[in-house]
Amino acid sequence: MNQGSVFSLLQPAGADIEYRRLPENVMHDLGIEAFCQEISADARERRLIANVLSQITDDPDVAAYRRQIFGDILRLPELRSTMTELFGKIQFMQDFSTMHKTSDEELGLWHLFHRLDELDSYIRTVETMRDCLSDERIKSGGLISLRDYITELYEDACFADMKKDIAQLKMKASDVQSVTLGINVNERFEAISMGLVSVNKKPFKKSGIVSNFADAIANKDKIRDTADWDGDMHYQLIDREDKRGIIDHMKNEAGLLAVQSSFAADARTKSTIVNAMADGATASSTFYLDTMVNKMLSSLVKKLRDTLTRYANVAIINISGLVPEFIYYIRCAELIGSLMEKGCVFCEAQPVAEGDTSMEAKDFYNLKLAMSMENVSEIVTNDLCFDKKRTVYILTGANRGGKTTITQAVGQLFILAQGGLFVPAESFRYVPCDCIYTHFPADEDKTMDLGRLGEECVRFKDIFIQSTSKSLLLLNETFSTTSFEEGYYIAKDSVKALLSKGVRTIYNTHMHKLGEDAEELTHESTGAGAASLIMRTEEGRRSFRVALAKPEGSSYARDIAEKYGVTYDMLVSGDGV
Repeated sequence: MNQGSVFSLLQPAGADIEYRRLPENVMHDLGIEAFCQEISADARERRLIANVLSQITDDPDVAAYRRQIFGDILRLPELRSTMTELFGKIQFMQDFSTMHKTSDEELGLWHLFHRLDELDSYIRTVETMRDCLSDERIKSGGLISLRDYITELYEDACFADMKKDIAQLKMKASDVQSVTLGINVNERFEAISMGLVSVNKKPFKKSGIVSNFADAIANKDKIRDTADWDGDMHYQLIDREDKRGIIDHMKNEAGLLAVQSSFAADARTKSTIVNAMADGATASSTFYLDTMVNKMLSSLVKKLRDTLTRYANVAIINISGLVPEFIYYIRCAELIGSLMEKGCVFCEAQPVAEGDTSMEAKDFYNLKLAMSMENVSEIVTNDLCFDKKRTVYILTGANRGGKTTITQAVGQLFILAQGGLFVPAESFRYVPCDCIYTHFPADEDKTMDLGRLGEECVRFKDIFIQSTSKSLLLLNETFSTTSFEEGYYIAKDSVKALLSKGVRTIYNTHMHKLGEDAEELTHESTGAGAASLIMRTEEGRRSFRVALAKPEGSSYARDIAEKYGVTYDMLVSGDGV
């Protein structure tokens, strides 16, 4: 994300925003990596999208700004299609543009003509983008501001006038058969300046150049009173090292010569000499006139090239900086749109600056799970709320009962919402996080030095130090790698510390006793509360739904034992056999 750009689709203009990057493990732990993998087959686009999602700010205006833009892009597939096509053209022009070439003498007229074609393409691209953004269905402040921004660039660059000029100036290099040169001379008939008079579609064919010239200077009636040009051309003074008499040079090379110019594929001006008296003279004169023609053309070419490059910079460089941001919205809209067509429910998240309720989610679900399901009607949704009384949730339940799935889903809501995307829920209202931290089991190779419990303790301490009351912390079986007594002791102190900071937390664990202590932990806290959250069971079966209640613990185990016939009575009586 280019936070220093003149205009951005990721934050309001003029905003001074502080971003924090999510720790590397968070995107993986919460299944956002899978979301990015599904979005695009292009590795660069996946990195771009992951980069935007992993940089977050707790400024609600940024989230609202992004959400409005995403809403327009999601609802207008024609806008996505047109923009995607334009981005392809912009990339092509950037890859094959001659705008960065600097050698005028090497490029000559061919470069100038090609540059005019390029600028014409640039202007048409800007016009198409401006017209596309003029769709009355666009409601977001960001896209409306972008349209105004592009219009301002267009007008400041005088593109409307430039289009007319291009139409008049453009000609194919193959049409150029000759050039007419103008030479100012002093009293000794030495050239003191030269200029390009015209570029012609027809070659010079008249012979007798010397006699015609003699007639012209002998007959005073044929000497013109003015030296007006056919067009807006300019003289270029000959370099000091080349200030020698052209007539003297031509005398040495066998007379006055006419120049016919043809333009080869290498874009250099090649001259053909007529009425030359010797082969050696021809070669030398060709070189001299070739140099002089290029020298005269270079002034015009350089001036126009610099002007055209400046316009191209306005048209493309500024706008091309927005392409990655547009790609982010477009690719996310394509995936979320396809999931909505499949039957998944998404909503516009509602960010708020602050409030007693810092999150209220209705019928939310795990996006990673939904993406892997054939029948999305089987998705189980849940409700959850963070407020002063329920700042830390201690989530308990059976193995494979959905604890990790729920924990991931809450993190997904915040990341997607703060990225401006629609979220997998019926409704979602929230105070944005300044950062999200996850404490999931580490790989074995990361625990060799400290041991698994030691690694967990060090990692949790680092997270706690960095977290604030605006953070979100998601713990998955933290401190479960030791005995119950040791793990419970560390976990209880950790929850107390989190309550003292007021960090929004979901702690899913097998330590049912920790859930039973939620009320006690709330009484000991000042301002924030802990709540016991369970994964409900129905007749011994997992429902994958959460409920505010004390841990089921042994009651759940009893249901399972009865289902599989391993209670004492069933085993002894033989009913379980």
